[in-house]
Amino acid sequence: MIGIKDKPEILVVGSFVKDLTVSTNRFPEVGETVLGCGFQTASGGKGANQAIQAARLGAHVTMVGKVGDDIYGKEMIDSCAECGIDCSRVMINKNAPSAIGNVQLQIDKDGKTQNRIIVVPGANMTITIEELSFLEKEIKNYDMVLLQFEIPMEVNEFVIECAYRNGVPVMLNPAPSAPLSDSIMPKLTYISPNEHEAADLTGVTIRHDGAHVNSDDVKAAINVLLDRGVKNVLITLGTAGAAFGNENEFFICPSLQNIIAVDPTGAGDSFVGAFSTFVSMGIDHEKSVRIANYVGALTVSKMGAQPSLPWLENVYDLIRERKDTELLNWYKS
Repeated sequence: MIGIKDKPEILVVGSFVKDLTVSTNRFPEVGETVLGCGFQTASGGKGANQAIQAARLGAHVTMVGKVGDDIYGKEMIDSCAECGIDCSRVMINKNAPSAIGNVQLQIDKDGKTQNRIIVVPGANMTITIEELSFLEKEIKNYDMVLLQFEIPMEVNEFVIECAYRNGVPVMLNPAPSAPLSDSIMPKLTYISPNEHEAADLTGVTIRHDGAHVNSDDVKAAINVLLDRGVKNVLITLGTAGAAFGNENEFFICPSLQNIIAVDPTGAGDSFVGAFSTFVSMGIDHEKSVRIANYVGALTVSKMGAQPSLPWLENVYDLIRERKDTELLNWYKS
């Protein structure tokens, strides 16, 4: 596979979260106790998930973040290092625990899944601007920077400013949802909310019924963000796929059909990590979104955030299975 840059340098500044996942056939009501049908732990966190996905697709990734001095912290660093990620800038806080995510996964009688997640941020929220001062000199070495909202907002803003001054593209995944300063928006190359986060940022509710989405709503939400200065907007739409827009482009890419969703945890992170990797390779936006859809489909088909993140070979196998000729020809080139 040939791109402008086959192995882009990607910097992820973000979170580590140990996911503690409980499966049940029905979410409990307030004050109610229900029996679960499964439990597992897996390394996660939006930052670490996106870093691992980028690395598994061929990028050279540096991860910057913070964990506690505990077994979860060690396991999460090891999970990244095993994928070839440079973890030399990951810090350990001896006074705060590693973050955990309480994931409740509902699996109904038809096999459909929904999740609810509560994150206790722990060491993630103890990162300081002073600890990242090295980026003022080093950030220029990267092809793209990935950020999320599971670390302090002032840290995100500092990294965005550093990247902007050095002409380095920034992908901001604004999750969990939080307000974003108007002064920062014009410094973002890409922003990637899901439909709920997009509604919070724009005031536009995107209506859709399963795989059918209201394209006027999507355009309206994208235009609000473009008007605020963001250069490119990528909105994930769940079962309806994903939409992309900038001043010259607008398209909606439907999700893959006939995918059995086992666990949606991490699907948004895998999509963002994949899109960012392929764009950094020099692949156009439309193909990058299409390939990222394959990556997200593979992610939801397995349990756990990081255990489900596919390698490039897995993505190619699914593209070949679906006989997507255009992407097959691109891959073989």
